[in-house]
Amino acid sequence: MTTVDSSSLHPDAIADLIQSITGRVIVPADPDYEAARATYGNFYGLVGAPAVVVQVSDADDVGVAVAFARSHRLELSIRSGGHSSSGFSSNEGGLVIDLRRLNRVEVLDPSRGLVRIGSGAVWGDVATALGAEGFSLSSGDTVSVGVGGLGVGGGIGWLVRTVGLTVDNLVEASVVTAGSEQVRASADENPDLYWALRGGGGNFGVVTSFTFTAQPMSRVIAGTLQFAGGDLAELLAGWSGIMREAPENLNSTFLAMPDFPGMPGGVQIVVCYAGDDVPAAEAAIAPLRALPGLNGDDIAPQPYSAVLGEAHPPEGVTIATHNAFARELSDELSDLLAGVYTELGGSVLMIRSLTGAFNRVPNDATAFAFRDSEALIISAAFLPADAPAEAIERTHKLWGRLEPYLQGTYGGFSTARNGEDPSRLYPHDTLARLVTIKHTYDPENLFRRNHNIPPDLSL
Repeated sequence: MTTVDSSSLHPDAIADLIQSITGRVIVPADPDYEAARATYGNFYGLVGAPAVVVQVSDADDVGVAVAFARSHRLELSIRSGGHSSSGFSSNEGGLVIDLRRLNRVEVLDPSRGLVRIGSGAVWGDVATALGAEGFSLSSGDTVSVGVGGLGVGGGIGWLVRTVGLTVDNLVEASVVTAGSEQVRASADENPDLYWALRGGGGNFGVVTSFTFTAQPMSRVIAGTLQFAGGDLAELLAGWSGIMREAPENLNSTFLAMPDFPGMPGGVQIVVCYAGDDVPAAEAAIAPLRALPGLNGDDIAPQPYSAVLGEAHPPEGVTIATHNAFARELSDELSDLLAGVYTELGGSVLMIRSLTGAFNRVPNDATAFAFRDSEALIISAAFLPADAPAEAIERTHKLWGRLEPYLQGTYGGFSTARNGEDPSRLYPHDTLARLVTIKHTYDPENLFRRNHNIPPDLSL
């Protein structure tokens, strides 16, 4: 599908669009345009200038907007929370479907923990609403991350070892296809689409609502252990060894970072114990407290919603990011990671412990694969805004030292401006199946503002 110059849009076409939906249509001449086009990606210098922003009110509006983009051959972006660090939440001269009015959170069946969540909701609001009903759902890390993007991308949240990914708890999705048809995807209805949505991203349609299985848990025991100095490789190896033996209710992230304004650097180990059993949590966390160099911690019982924070990238910098999965966080890999972190200088190293429920899902059960991984490793190097290409290339070379020990990559943490190579996001057999499903549901590749899987991809 090719695009045309949006300036060719006749005012009558916009007028017809306005009359056809119950939501709002915003164009550059409108006073609300600047606010309507803003996304979290603005922090990365990714400020789009779409010709049309459609703030939809329901699935019918989504279908009309999809048809309008298709008939006028407009670049189409789907925005939930607007957190795409690749800039997919907006575009230049195209149409943005803004889902943020579709933000209802409902408990459908308390006995089974079934909840329905609009794809425009953000995870902070979801956690607060579900917590008030006595439930939690593993989600994104920050309060402003949208349900829509994470809900089809994966969701490596604070309960991943306990209940798996967000997509592992998906029961059903309501979807608007490229042909503006409204369909449901579940194990029994359009099962191929259901499989693809659980990790395949926004390639197959616009999800307007999700039905998940939430956990009967509103409180957790969580906080941060702070470490001063010490041997980074030793701490990392000690943490990974402890997490291999830890009960699945204990979820943890290892974080090494430089000093930021108002935030001292060093090593942190962030934990979230699922549930409010204090003695069990204390026993699980005790080995982490015994690691050398502990300065203290703030671990305490709290609502699950309090675990979700907010973070914005520092302004005026260039961020070079990398991420990949490790089958085993061996001592040799720990030594290499410590060396690369030191040589990068001014970087953040974040390692998410997986295993547990994450590993028990078969590799081919969902489009999110790499289920044999022990950890997800993320590196973000902060460089001056005017950093030369050689400085960025140096970060790639340093990361390259780790690649023999790694596999794949997670699109949710990617900053690739043109999308990741799909062969890095998915194993061969998974990708082949996704291409087939893409060709079925979106043969013209209307939904391509994402980590795209072309329907004619040759493997």
